[in-house]
Amino acid sequence: MRAAYEIRLPGGRVLKTTPVFDTYWRFASERQEMFMRRVQGSSPPWTEDSILSVHRFTNTYRASDRVSQYLIRHVIYEGSQKAEEVFFRTILFKLFNKIETWEALRTTLGALSWREFSFDGYAKVLDRLLDDGARVYSAAYIMPSPAFGSPRKHRNHLRLVEHMMADGAPKKFAKAASLRAVFELLRGYPSLGDFLAFQFAIDLNYSELTDFSEMEFVVAGPGARDGICKCFSDTAGLTEADIIRVMAERAGDEFDRLGMRFQSLWGRSLQLIDCQNVFCEVSKYARVAHPDVEGESGRTRIKQKFTPCPLPIPQWYPPKWGLTPNSDIIRGQPSKSVPSKSLPLDLAP
Repeated sequence: MRAAYEIRLPGGRVLKTTPVFDTYWRFASERQEMFMRRVQGSSPPWTEDSILSVHRFTNTYRASDRVSQYLIRHVIYEGSQKAEEVFFRTILFKLFNKIETWEALRTTLGALSWREFSFDGYAKVLDRLLDDGARVYSAAYIMPSPAFGSPRKHRNHLRLVEHMMADGAPKKFAKAASLRAVFELLRGYPSLGDFLAFQFAIDLNYSELTDFSEMEFVVAGPGARDGICKCFSDTAGLTEADIIRVMAERAGDEFDRLGMRFQSLWGRSLQLIDCQNVFCEVSKYARVAHPDVEGESGRTRIKQKFTPCPLPIPQWYPPKWGLTPNSDIIRGQPSKSVPSKSLPLDLAP
């Protein structure tokens, strides 16, 4: 085991790392390389990493994942761009977070809109799916049921959508002054805890409803907390959010230190949400790569297996991000490397 690598921060604080810290950066780089090779149409295998080639991990950039891509392209930016409709579609999709559920609703009911929303109509489609043995929720998040009086969770979530719309949520979110304010609004609704509220805030921020920097605010989920625990032997009293910010702002320096050229997302550097996401994924990766390093969860295996699909994956991102035109992204134009110079640290006291 290598000697502990220390990070000295302004104010005299010192972060002490474990070997998993270097693995974090190697994972982020190689997982992004895999993504770019696939986007550009290369045939599998896309990596020589034995763990990445066998097990399933999300992309380094959250917005590049299959479900996020579907949300951005086919839910947020497909259909009316009125605030109430964008909000309705985004929240409806995210409460189930499953492409197949959205498509089943759309196939049966036509274009999904708040203007034409019928609780009974939507509920009956979901009832039939469940009666036929289908799953209507993604396994990505644990979705607690809000208390709206039904013994069936999906019906309570439809009532939650109604409640949010009746509460004037779209207008409230459109007037929000910050990403944190969006999070706090979401946190005020039944069953939306810190993690879900933050994830939904990021999803809404893909739209034109809000437009805040993803470097403004972050909330660490359980997986990210486990990853942080594995990467650091001493966090010098910093919060998980502070640690994630350290990672985002030091990314260029750390890739340089390890001699790696990181392919950014067509010039977009790693944001707080992405670094949060990588912590979650490296927590899983370390179960195999560093079985001797214990985290908080106590898990020792990676359950999901990776099945390569040889077809290229078109990408489409929020136009307001100003990336290389989406038509070029779909054709798989080369990426730019991330600048090596880190930004100044701005840590909470």
